[in-house]
Amino acid sequence: MTATESSIAIARTAAKAAADKIAQDIVAMDVSERLALADVFLIASAPSERQVNAIVDGIEEELAKQALRPVRREGRSGGRWVLLDYADVVIHVQHEEDRVFYALERLWKDCPVVDLQLGDDASAKAGAIADSE
Repeated sequence: MTATESSIAIARTAAKAAADKIAQDIVAMDVSERLALADVFLIASAPSERQVNAIVDGIEEELAKQALRPVRREGRSGGRWVLLDYADVVIHVQHEEDRVFYALERLWKDCPVVDLQLGDDASAKAGAIADSE
């Protein structure tokens, strides 16, 4: 069994919203065969707590346009690791240090990666920001 098209569409929308807020290293994994509780894990990171929260806001705003609200949200006050649970899609936005430490990708390395169809837009945007700093 693989992730449903609707779960993949939600992950792609969230990934684009994260990329628009300059999220780094955006990746999604199809965890449907390993977990009964979700189809896709989306992971993104940022270099500061403020940026983590901005990414989370962007994702929530974009998904709200599709009448999607998280079933659960954790970690918002700390801004180090925010989890947004949209039932079939679980979104992790982490501070880059926490992402390295917890290494979620390593835990789920046997799961297929979902093509988020972000293209070069996201990496070009992130590179432009880095160059201007």
